Amino acid sequence: MCRNVGSVDRFIRVLVGFGVLSWGIATANWWGVLGVVPLATGLLGFCPAYLPFGLRTCEVAREAST
Repeated sequence: MCRNVGSVDRFIRVLVGFGVLSWGIATANWWGVLGVVPLATGLLGFCPAYLPFGLRTCEVAREAST
């Protein structure tokens, strides 16, 4: 599993993930569980949705592939 999410993208995903999870806990709403997706992809540095489109926001991954 090669990283395809860059540092800025990861930071935003972690913030959004924690925000959605916090909102779900604060409002006792099950939709808050969706915050796990951006949180996990941000922490792992890998987004499976990027694969079919060939997207990469990680500079290291771009240099290694050329």
